Amino acid sequence: MATRFGQILPWVAAVLAFAAGGLPLWAAETQGQAVAAWKLGTPIVTYWAGPALTDAVARQMADGGWNLAWCAEKDLDVARRHGLRALLQDPLLSPATLDNPAQREKLDALVARVGTHPALYSYFITDEPSAPDFPGLGRLVAHLRERDPAHVAYINLFPTYANNQQLGTKGDTVTAYREHLRQYLDVVKPALVSYDHYQFSKAGDTEQYFLNLAMVRQAAQQAGAPFLHIVQACTWTPSMRVPTGDEMRYLVYTTLAYGAQGISYYVYCCPGHTGGIALPDGTPTPIYHALKSLNREFAAIAAQLQPLRSLGVYHAGMMPPGAEPLPNDAPFRLDPAVPAMPYKRLERVRGILLGLFGPTGKDGDPAKPTHVLVVNLDYQAGAAAPLVGPATLQTFDAAAGTWSPVAANDRTVRLPPGGGKLLRAP
Repeated sequence: MATRFGQILPWVAAVLAFAAGGLPLWAAETQGQAVAAWKLGTPIVTYWAGPALTDAVARQMADGGWNLAWCAEKDLDVARRHGLRALLQDPLLSPATLDNPAQREKLDALVARVGTHPALYSYFITDEPSAPDFPGLGRLVAHLRERDPAHVAYINLFPTYANNQQLGTKGDTVTAYREHLRQYLDVVKPALVSYDHYQFSKAGDTEQYFLNLAMVRQAAQQAGAPFLHIVQACTWTPSMRVPTGDEMRYLVYTTLAYGAQGISYYVYCCPGHTGGIALPDGTPTPIYHALKSLNREFAAIAAQLQPLRSLGVYHAGMMPPGAEPLPNDAPFRLDPAVPAMPYKRLERVRGILLGLFGPTGKDGDPAKPTHVLVVNLDYQAGAAAPLVGPATLQTFDAAAGTWSPVAANDRTVRLPPGGGKLLRAP
């Protein structure tokens, strides 16, 4: 996991849109036989760097709304007892294993043992690989997919602020990172795209958060794959700060607005890190208590959006790198419009974010938005968004999991700091 924060490279304002994706690049046939491919299922709520998975830890995670726990083979039964899915860690899950016949045989035996375990969800492969590593990773992912297509091989990517040497590509920020994503999709053919990005520094909020979201969203759509976003929940160096509960809400809802089907928090508990989700003795932190409801809101809203396609993400107010303004003819819009505000580097972004979703169009017809996630980008103050849309709207109660009608004479969406609300035209 990235615990460095280097010099931010110059960015290019325009981010080219990727072609609309259908099935994942790898979802084809193997020797003429249909592949029983992995399915996402419940939207992912997980973490990075946690304690060993004891019953006490698993109970705390389940109570807090986490649904994917990291564990070794011996801990799979612990995950099952507490209704958690398992992300398996094992030294054999490495590209080097395939080059050693004895180790390869051990890997295949491991997959044969764990592949039928009801708690198994995914195999952890590696964190933040460079582009030259992709061919080896592609071989391993293909090998695992052949032997156990029902479980996903999990790899996490660098953020935009990684340098060219780390990415293994060249160019300015957008050029190098776009090429990094392209090579990853073409060579590794992942079923799930994951990356991390941490922007809460002591000096202010760094500028590429929305740029990174936009680029990964577009790349994942090109691959026809869901994506997962690892967000900051701690500090590990004097230059970074521990996020507040309101800032965690902002991370959850902005991630949802860009169409993610998974969220992960760095870290759960790890030596040398302050904040996180639990202390070394297991005591929950304020972030744990904030996420206890936010995790469930994330999973509930992402489940509503899972059958749909992310059709656009638009900013009103400040325009940080990677942001797109709300079109005048958008089917969901704000009236009166949010005044344009100048954006300065390291300044917290303010305004309203609209994530538009809808079913995939049929017979070549363009998809039309039926759902909108309205997000308050100011994590220090509440906001009222004057939403204009179809005549009949419903609003989703993420805590209760229910829809209810919106009064035609009151379309103002009231939002807590960093919060959001999902609405639809039934």
